[in-house]
Amino acid sequence: MAPPLPLSLDAFLRGAERRALRMAQLTTRDADEALDVVQEAMIQLARHYSTRPAAEWAPLFHRILDNGLRKWRFRQVLKGRWLGRRLQPDDDGDDPLDTVPADEHLQPEAAQQQQDVIRHVRAALEQLPARQRQAFLLRHWEGLSTIDTATAMACSEGSVKTHLSRALATLQPLLAQQGLSP
Repeated sequence: MAPPLPLSLDAFLRGAERRALRMAQLTTRDADEALDVVQEAMIQLARHYSTRPAAEWAPLFHRILDNGLRKWRFRQVLKGRWLGRRLQPDDDGDDPLDTVPADEHLQPEAAQQQQDVIRHVRAALEQLPARQRQAFLLRHWEGLSTIDTATAMACSEGSVKTHLSRALATLQPLLAQQGLSP
């Protein structure tokens, strides 16, 4: 049996789990597949990096998660080739942004507007290439620094800035059409 996780690592994983699951669901479009990838990333972080300083956990975790999502995509491509068809993402309506808790104090019209905003943001994020979406989510959703994002993405800081700049250039007109801004 594995030794218990240090309290701070356990707290880190609890705090990162929900956002990581949403990020994984944007890629897999399947709640079960996303949960498997996130859980495997958490296990690997705890098993191999629990003794590292806490400041290193976020970029390491996101790097492990990114590798897990790459492996998942690769398996999907192979599965599609083996079956002789191209696999399409599951469109069963399970969207991570749909799970954003509604504010009980909102009137029905305001609640509907909130859901419309979530739908538009989700649609805009889905139009981004994977690396641009990853850079945007890590920097603006997770709040990682450019250095930590570069570590998580296994690229240079300049590449992070390029991906982020391109993501913002794509998102701005898409969201502006809906009266939103990134």
